[in-house]
Amino acid sequence: MKPLVERTGQLRALDRLLAAVLAGKGQVALVDGPVASGRTTLLRAFAEHAEDAGVVVLESTGSHAERMLPWGVLNQFGHGTSFPAGLLEDLPPSLADGDTGSGAPEPGVVRVFDRLASAVLDLAARSPVVLGVDDVQHADALSVRWLLHLVRRVGSARIFVVLTDDATVTTTHPPFRAELSRHAHFRRLSVGPLSGSGVGELLSAHFGETEARGLTPELLAASGGNPVLVHALLEDHRAGGAVRRRGYGVAFVSCLHRGGPDLTQVARAIAVLGDGSSPGDLGRLIGVDAETVGGLLHAMTAAGLLTGCGFRHPVARAAVLDDLGAQRRVALHRRAAGQLYERGRPAAEIAPHLVQAGEATEPWAGGVLLEAAGQAVLRDRHRAAVDLFALAHRSSADDAGRAAILSRLAHSGWQVNPAAAVRHLAPLVVAAREDRLGHRDRLVLVKQLLWHGRVDDAVEVLGLVRAAAADDPGRAAELRDVEQWLTCVHPPLARRRRPPARQSAHQDTLLPAKSDPVLNAVAELSGLLTHGRTGDATARAEQLLRDGDLVRTASWGDEATLLALLVLLGADLPGPAMLWCDRLRTSAARREAVTRQAILTAAQAEIALRQGSLADAADHARAAMALVDPTAWGVALGLPLGSLVTAATRMGDHDDAAKHLTHPVDDAMFTSRYGLHYLLARGHHHLATGKRHAALADFLSCGETMRAWGVNMSELIPWQASAAEAWLSLGNQDQARRLAYEQLAEPDVGRHARGLSLRVLAATTPVEQRPRLLTEALDLFEACGARYEQARALVDLSCAHHEAGDGRRGRMVFRRAWHLAETCGARPLTQRLLSISADVGDPSTGPDPGRHRAVLTGSEERVALLAAMGCTNREIAEKLYVTASTVEQHLTRVYRKLNIKSRKDIPADLSANAPVRPGRG
Repeated sequence: MKPLVERTGQLRALDRLLAAVLAGKGQVALVDGPVASGRTTLLRAFAEHAEDAGVVVLESTGSHAERMLPWGVLNQFGHGTSFPAGLLEDLPPSLADGDTGSGAPEPGVVRVFDRLASAVLDLAARSPVVLGVDDVQHADALSVRWLLHLVRRVGSARIFVVLTDDATVTTTHPPFRAELSRHAHFRRLSVGPLSGSGVGELLSAHFGETEARGLTPELLAASGGNPVLVHALLEDHRAGGAVRRRGYGVAFVSCLHRGGPDLTQVARAIAVLGDGSSPGDLGRLIGVDAETVGGLLHAMTAAGLLTGCGFRHPVARAAVLDDLGAQRRVALHRRAAGQLYERGRPAAEIAPHLVQAGEATEPWAGGVLLEAAGQAVLRDRHRAAVDLFALAHRSSADDAGRAAILSRLAHSGWQVNPAAAVRHLAPLVVAAREDRLGHRDRLVLVKQLLWHGRVDDAVEVLGLVRAAAADDPGRAAELRDVEQWLTCVHPPLARRRRPPARQSAHQDTLLPAKSDPVLNAVAELSGLLTHGRTGDATARAEQLLRDGDLVRTASWGDEATLLALLVLLGADLPGPAMLWCDRLRTSAARREAVTRQAILTAAQAEIALRQGSLADAADHARAAMALVDPTAWGVALGLPLGSLVTAATRMGDHDDAAKHLTHPVDDAMFTSRYGLHYLLARGHHHLATGKRHAALADFLSCGETMRAWGVNMSELIPWQASAAEAWLSLGNQDQARRLAYEQLAEPDVGRHARGLSLRVLAATTPVEQRPRLLTEALDLFEACGARYEQARALVDLSCAHHEAGDGRRGRMVFRRAWHLAETCGARPLTQRLLSISADVGDPSTGPDPGRHRAVLTGSEERVALLAAMGCTNREIAEKLYVTASTVEQHLTRVYRKLNIKSRKDIPADLSANAPVRPGRG
């Protein structure tokens, strides 16, 4: 038997009443409480006490399923060995006609009642008797009338009638309760859900006080103190900690069934309509008046099954729906949808019921589904949108309408999982071929086909779009935008290329009527990115990133966001680009736009790579390929995969890089911009592992491809500097110098690309000229936050100083290079430094740093340390929580005190020994 918690008072009261019975005073007790509140457990515990005292116990249980069975409860007494045999045979099947249970019964019925009561009284004369009836509210009418007949005669008999009842629901036997309450020896005892201390006491008996204290709030919230549910949750916790359907869920449904079908029906209505539904709504769904529903809600709340008008745990709702069965569940959802539509409720409330019903045959259903799906897309609830669009597509009879719906379905499905959207592409190509797909849907289809490498289908649809746009200015304008995008991302497919217009910051762009502004932004950014003019586009890119809500819900939104981030990166602004990435990715993570989140994470990897945060770059790339499976990335896999390979190579994890290069990629990737990222990464891996000719081939392939395409993206794909490095490794300085000058001669060359070329060029010049070129490269890398490249340039500069015979400068730069390489996690660079440490000085040794601390204040020392490590003034200001102007003033004093001219002259031993202590935080 389950332990009695918070029931000992009631049990003692029953024992006292039993003592009075043993003394010859008959008693009647009614144990009242909500469903599953422990009435039965209390009655059984008392029956054991009575049997131990030598009392005859006759037990019976009322059942809703048997309440129409005449004499059902009374017949159960006959199962006991103490009840007179044969007494219950030949009982009349019903009361006399017209006897409703109120008023005096007819004489024939009284004679039957009297005969049965006399038998119990005779039994009590020999031994005290306890008649226990559980759930008397479900007893049949004849048994109830007989119980009242007996109660009137127990005054001086040793009979104790103990009944349990649920007073929270409307009684089916009001005269019975009224008559009981008038009995001279009647007592009413109440039980209810367990309190928090009761739940804690129960848990302590199983888990100990410490664990019970931690579990009590959770179990109390899920059970409402209902003893049946508390015990079920206790077992669930023992089985693994999670709330289980076959544990808590089964117990919850069992409680409902014990309360009767009306209680179960209301719970099912809540499960279908949702928490917080009004009694009126629930009643209309199941055909019951609101007042009755209100009473049943009160009963379930009193029992701890509900809180207000909602379930206490999602498993409860799931269990109720499982118990409902598929057919009845569909019927209820269909009825709910119809009722909500008739009452003019919003589409977002109606549509989920249509989805659950699995059909939308009503004339109004299609419009409701599409409206709700559109709202779901705006809220980035793409999984819900997929279900809504799918049902709308199945239910639509219009071919053109079905094609448009399928296009939207494919877009929402792509946001959740690009691989799942592939199956929609073939039907959409057919629809485009049969002129059942709109102009903009065709343009989006081209983008989706190219993402998945289905180039032939994309070419076919693109041809249809070009033909249809020949005589339509509006379509022609949007087609030109797509052509410009193709020039940047899939150049072999672009038919016409237009140079990007240079506009002033205040010049407005006039768009054709009904033009897609996001697509136009995609075209503008693509043009500037393609022709290496990213510096002209930074303001436009940041404006587009600020327009997050407009962009993220557009069909071209993800492409626009990625291009804007790449523009900032190409303009040597990795810091702002990363800030935007962090902000947008955090927003995407709160929504259901998994693909958007993956694209932003891949962009983070590329930006972190530029910043020299190699471990972060690798982590971001892996995260991107975890969010969207590599097989679903299509041709865009080149972006995260290229970042991962490059990061692993720069960290010296060559086996890891080689493993990722074995990942199968689509051949179509190499006809897209993403193939260039992949080729560049593979080339650097080859170069780092001694495969110089293979590396050169990859780098030159990048250049030849871009020339063939007529594009210049050297800020993102610095192939000239990379190929020049490969030529240097092969001993061909002339070719390396030619490529470096070629890069430097380009108009609008960015700081990062210029710095790369200067570093390579320095390797081809006499040793005395190298410091000047490397110093300029260092300034450029510092200005654009490229720490890995700073470290490489510092290594070269240290060697150059040493070869020129300036050992002091060589050692000073050596230490800066060492610490910056360590910060980046560039193990090959630190290993190279170690290999030359005997010549230029070991990083762990040096002059006594006390001489610097003697002249520098703490603030000056912190600023000098960060400057020596390669931080920009803005980065120093952010780290120390001061202004950039303050940093400049501190550096000026540092230069004067140490008698140096620039940050490059800051003693290396200062950075090796001085700690960084931020101003606050």
